[in-house]
Amino acid sequence: MRRNLAARLGVWSAHHRKAAIFGWLVFVVLATVIGGATGTVTASDDEMGVGDSGRAAGILKDADIDEPAGELVMVTARTADGWRDAAADLSKALTATGDVRGLKAPLPSEDGKDALLRFEIKGPSDEAADRVQPVLDAVAKAQEDGAGRGISVHQFGDASSEKELSDLLADDLKKAEFTAVPLALGILLIAFGAVVAALLPVGLALTACVAAFGLLSLASHQLHLFETTYSVMFLMGLAVGVDYCLFYLRRERDERAAGRDAETALRIAAATSGRAVLVSGLTVMVAMAGMFLSGLLLFKGFAIATILVVCVAMLGSVTVLPALLAGLGDRIDAGRIPFLNRRAKKGVHASGGMAGKVLRPVLARPKFFAVGAAVLLLALAAPALGMKTEQLGLEKQFGSDAPLSVSYEKITGKFPGGPAPARVVVKADDADGIAAQPVRTALDSLTRKAGDGAELTVHKAAGVAEVAIPLPGNGTDAEAKKALHELRDDTVPAAFDGLDVQAYVGGDLASSEDFSDQLGKGIVPVFAFITGVTFLLMLFSFRSTVIAVTSIALNLLSVGAAYGIMTAVFQHGWGAELIGSEKVGAIENWMPLFVLVVLFGLSMDYHVFVVSRIRESRDRGMDNRAAIREGITRTAGAVTGAAVIMVAVFAVFGTLSMQDMQQMGVGLGVAVLLDATVVRMILLPSLMTLLGERNWHTPRYLRWLPKISHEEEGPAVPPQGAPYNTRVPSGR
Repeated sequence: MRRNLAARLGVWSAHHRKAAIFGWLVFVVLATVIGGATGTVTASDDEMGVGDSGRAAGILKDADIDEPAGELVMVTARTADGWRDAAADLSKALTATGDVRGLKAPLPSEDGKDALLRFEIKGPSDEAADRVQPVLDAVAKAQEDGAGRGISVHQFGDASSEKELSDLLADDLKKAEFTAVPLALGILLIAFGAVVAALLPVGLALTACVAAFGLLSLASHQLHLFETTYSVMFLMGLAVGVDYCLFYLRRERDERAAGRDAETALRIAAATSGRAVLVSGLTVMVAMAGMFLSGLLLFKGFAIATILVVCVAMLGSVTVLPALLAGLGDRIDAGRIPFLNRRAKKGVHASGGMAGKVLRPVLARPKFFAVGAAVLLLALAAPALGMKTEQLGLEKQFGSDAPLSVSYEKITGKFPGGPAPARVVVKADDADGIAAQPVRTALDSLTRKAGDGAELTVHKAAGVAEVAIPLPGNGTDAEAKKALHELRDDTVPAAFDGLDVQAYVGGDLASSEDFSDQLGKGIVPVFAFITGVTFLLMLFSFRSTVIAVTSIALNLLSVGAAYGIMTAVFQHGWGAELIGSEKVGAIENWMPLFVLVVLFGLSMDYHVFVVSRIRESRDRGMDNRAAIREGITRTAGAVTGAAVIMVAVFAVFGTLSMQDMQQMGVGLGVAVLLDATVVRMILLPSLMTLLGERNWHTPRYLRWLPKISHEEEGPAVPPQGAPYNTRVPSGR
């Protein structure tokens, strides 16, 4: 029988163990060293922009105008004007740091009990977070000194929030690494009952992540990255890397327990699970490539990161893993743990006992269970019909109890719109154009019409002017959005009507709205791409339009359920406190598209693995129902172990500090759990049972597709029970 690519790679690696193992180590070391030496390039705010806000940022960048990192400090007293001495002392302390410029006189609140200090951090804005610490120290000392006199001090701004975000992301990633890895290792110890067998998948997954980190650093010089990209890469790399190794290793151990010799067991694992890993990995990578069609730099970074780590993990699983298994032999079971290694002694047919009990009624009453599972998933998806998305501000990302969020709420409560004004950027062809009387008159008129707090800045040499306009409400709510739309649709066009200038509205809220608009436009081509590619890959792998269509339908049900649960927990707050989160009233605007793409890719792990095993049994002569039972019960252990590891890794991210990380962890974790239980154990077998032989029918017009074998013959060593090539009755 002609071996498939995975089988050839596995056999080569097993026969050239030293070359495969040392080649992998050299690759990991070189990728890490070279990537570390070149460093990582992160994307600037103007690179992330789209729409009018992106055009406004582009004008400022082209004119070499750096938006200063503004900071706000509010001093509050118990009585009117009680803040004056404290504000004066703080102003002196801020000036003394040497990192402050443009410090304005205190701005009193309406009741006179509060005063707002406004200033900027010296130096380029992208370095402000590194320079803000002396300012934070001065504010903290003022807070400490004033506490005894009833004075409170709150700070919020570009530099302080950026520093808090960077520190939090670093702490969260470290927490994820030190929590997810032991969790995965513990689950594998339970699954295999042996230390070496458990360490192998974790070790390969971690080395794959390390190598991918280095490659991503190199790629960042061409495609600049967002701060959370490395967290996403680690999340995907650990989950996928462990899963691929687990599938491969579990099949090899099953074949050994069935009586195969070591070489034959490894060859069968390479030809079956190895092939499933290649198909699954390719499907994941192609699905991730769909994010390039979103038109957003954030998703392009996610795409390249996930493609790299999945590719590296996949290659490691089909090359260095067979080499290690061949070298270890029976020592793979070294370090056996008492009471956890019974399965190896009982043989392969001990696997899937619980799955067999669950499957029996499903196969007996497939219509009932198919309808029930579909209704359950649709019910879970129902809250998604009211899903609202927005670019969550830092005050929502950190949580309402975080000091930065408290400061934001208090400052915006007393001085509405202060931290996040809209910025109207106006560009003329030259310096004379921006200085022309009609243009200056329009700028002055717009500034006056904007009211208190509006500021006009003219960069005459660059031919550019800016008008900072405070928005009502808290700067991000419905009132602020209404004011922004009026500004864009009516006020600004009317102000510069007939003038030869470009005028765009930017700012934080405008960027969020433009980002959401682009997401709405980008999700259609991305969805069309991943569904089309998934259909073609499944069609090529199984030569069945029914299998391809049902794959997409099952994926969509899983995605819908994930959307519904995310909406219920984070938008409506149902049960949010149980995971240490809170209601924020919306879903992070990039999350739905990201979850869609990732779940379409990840669910292929289980689907390809399970359906390949069903098809393998079918090719051995079993009828449809018996093949379904055989395929699902034989893969139950691997799928359950892989799902538990994925859910555990995602759950770790669900407990992190950042709201978007929590949403991602909960959404992906719940979806994988549902996919491995309700979908793979109930809906898939019941649906395939109802479809019968139509599952495997190849239409006449597609019979030109190459027939890919889903099995690898080994020596005729019959396992316990029926021989491999014996036709097994359906049990009907």
